[in-house]
Amino acid sequence: MMSERGVGSAVVIDPDSEGIGIMTERDVLNAIGAGLDCDVERTGAHLTWDVVYAGPEWTIEEAAAAMARGGFRHLVVLDGREVAGVISVRDIMRVWAASRMVGTGG
Repeated sequence: MMSERGVGSAVVIDPDSEGIGIMTERDVLNAIGAGLDCDVERTGAHLTWDVVYAGPEWTIEEAAAAMARGGFRHLVVLDGREVAGVISVRDIMRVWAASRMVGTGG
């Protein structure tokens, strides 16, 4: 699904387990690199459950700072208890690049 949609992560919600987790490209690559059969492996065994969350009111700078501090490339955005989406380093770079072009007349 991640490949089809051109995204680098997927939020996984398991109300019977640890709540909200995230699976990233890196998680998939680690499983493949370990020689695991991706046709039978379950996502739950390869998720990151220790997720850092952002609020929808966070600035791009706050999101970037949280990613830099934590050393990760995706940040789950929660609006209350609901997942609003995921912001990625790619998203931040797009905003940064667009703001640089505006400032240069580009």
